[in-house]
Amino acid sequence: MRVILFILLSVFITAVVIGKGKRPVTIEDLWNMNRITGYSIAPDGEHIIYSVKKYNMEMNSGETRFYLTTNSGKVLRELSEEADISEASFLPNGKIVFVKNRTVYTTTVKGTGSNELFGLYSGISGIVSNNNASLLLFTSSVYPDCNTQECNQQKDEEAENNPVKAQIFDELLYKHWNSWRGKKRSHLFLYDTKTDKVMDLTPGATFDVPPLALGGVHDYNFSGDGNSITFAANVTDFPADNTNNDIFEIDVENVLKGHSTTKTSLFENKGNDTDPVYSPDNKKIAFCSMKRPGFEADKRRLMIKEIKSGKVFDITIKYDISVGEFIWAPDSKEIYFTAANEIYNSIYKINVSTSELTTVLEKVTAGNLQLDAKGKTLFYTAQSSTKPVELFALDLATNKSKQVTHVNAELLSEMKWNEVETFWSEGAEGTKVQSIMVKPPDFDPKKKYPLMFLIHGGPQGHWSDNFHYRWNLQMFAAPGYVVVAPNPRGSTGYGQKFTDEISQDWGGKVYIDLMNAYDYAIENYDFIDKENTFAAGASYGGYMINWIEGHTDRFNALICHAGVFNLESMYGVTEELWFPEWEMGGTPWENRDLYKKWSPHTYVENFKTPMLVVHGANDFRVPEGQAFELFTSLQKMGVDSKLLYFPDEYHFVVKPQNARLWWNEIYKWLDNYKKAPETKDAL
Repeated sequence: MRVILFILLSVFITAVVIGKGKRPVTIEDLWNMNRITGYSIAPDGEHIIYSVKKYNMEMNSGETRFYLTTNSGKVLRELSEEADISEASFLPNGKIVFVKNRTVYTTTVKGTGSNELFGLYSGISGIVSNNNASLLLFTSSVYPDCNTQECNQQKDEEAENNPVKAQIFDELLYKHWNSWRGKKRSHLFLYDTKTDKVMDLTPGATFDVPPLALGGVHDYNFSGDGNSITFAANVTDFPADNTNNDIFEIDVENVLKGHSTTKTSLFENKGNDTDPVYSPDNKKIAFCSMKRPGFEADKRRLMIKEIKSGKVFDITIKYDISVGEFIWAPDSKEIYFTAANEIYNSIYKINVSTSELTTVLEKVTAGNLQLDAKGKTLFYTAQSSTKPVELFALDLATNKSKQVTHVNAELLSEMKWNEVETFWSEGAEGTKVQSIMVKPPDFDPKKKYPLMFLIHGGPQGHWSDNFHYRWNLQMFAAPGYVVVAPNPRGSTGYGQKFTDEISQDWGGKVYIDLMNAYDYAIENYDFIDKENTFAAGASYGGYMINWIEGHTDRFNALICHAGVFNLESMYGVTEELWFPEWEMGGTPWENRDLYKKWSPHTYVENFKTPMLVVHGANDFRVPEGQAFELFTSLQKMGVDSKLLYFPDEYHFVVKPQNARLWWNEIYKWLDNYKKAPETKDAL
């Protein structure tokens, strides 16, 4: 009898222990998670450096740490005892190169033989090495008219000490994304370990390397033999209104001899060309190219240029797929790349000679591809709605993948949440539209739950099975909501035609796609309480919230974050003019009717749904005036509304305490307009 009681007690205790801590994700959990921000693989494929950003809610900031581990996941040591290392990676000779306090050092895997190479007042970032590690490429922000570091320092000090902070601009792109551009430009530099010399490869340039916008992960590189350098840049006279990033080449020998740094263009195209990478055998250059000038979401074609013949061809021409990042196989016969694929970011490989395409990993949201020197193991980062980014290794011989890092294992073991599901509905013109659904923790199909309807930005983007640290699907589901996140017209991962069909049609087919997905959800899922539905979105998603405000009363309340409200005034204050000019078919004075047709501000007389408006002062993509105009209009129309304004944020809310306020205000706003829940039994 005692044995039986002991067994029963043990089972009970075990059940309690297993269940203990299983709970919905909280705001604090989100900011306590370790965020892998990058990694580097040693040539032997055995050692890995990865970086983790850790935030502190009380300090209201984060710091990045670097760790050395084996490919089995065993952490050997932390490289950064203090949080002052800005980057660290492996060199082709197996040594580790890192930047600390604007100075470059090398060390060994064992941590011995630390050696200082050089320092630069203007800073050092993005180190890339040639094959024997004798030459290093990097970028640094400098004044174009300065030929020395002393000159850069003097100008900085003069500006700092000048009580007059006024600036005078005589060209556009004087601001970008979340910062004032100022007089500095990002230049490409070369360091020669043999002579200990640092050389500016773009002296006097008023353009940036990498490009200020639309650049890629491989925007400057050495050739296999180290004799050439390629880089991408927009060298046009008016870069604010075009996407014409071009690829250039510099002869290294001329630079080392102190001769010309003349650049040669490698491909004539007025669209966006980036990511030039030489093949390991030094016979070809691969790069990504968009054909249509001014369209930042055109198909990214994977191009090959034969160095000897000069022939250029598109090896993805047969496929309706847009290439993300890519990497050459060591034998130069294949290229691995990622691409949006419905709700995933899948991994593919393509044969360079035959263009034969193979899916390597399909149902994965992957990024940051790297190969070991022998091409036997493909490393990548992956994430899902229930798992933040971790590092994985795929054995290409067996096609078996293993997780290398587990930086959030303990915290994740406490979480209670559901994996994403998807459904398809019929959109405009009979086109099929996919939506993600996330059910709340402790979901009971017999109960009724309010609906959180989320609209993504871009508009050329997509909701994916990922762990978003701002618009986190699990965070919206946690308080007891069913989350539906559709991928309507304009979304990527469904073919280029599907992506194209939002341009010059911002409130057209995409609106029908969205509302049909909404109607399908409440009609087909009995557990959704149709009396309690809410919608939220940011950027273009915020635009659509504003459009919804003037076109339907389906929702109890709305949330607009950094949303476009007045398309005409938006044109005059945003920075990348090619975007509105493509999306609206020209400038406001060239196509005023279309700007008016699709601008939410022209439908203010229909506004009646309560709305929370959120905006940051340093948002130069969708400047704060859009929120002010919107809030004024809502208040004048007598619509219940609130403005949450962050004087220290931009298009995103990135400070921990601000993010906590953001989430809490959203939850409170939703609660204000939530009706008493229905139950099936009451129907």
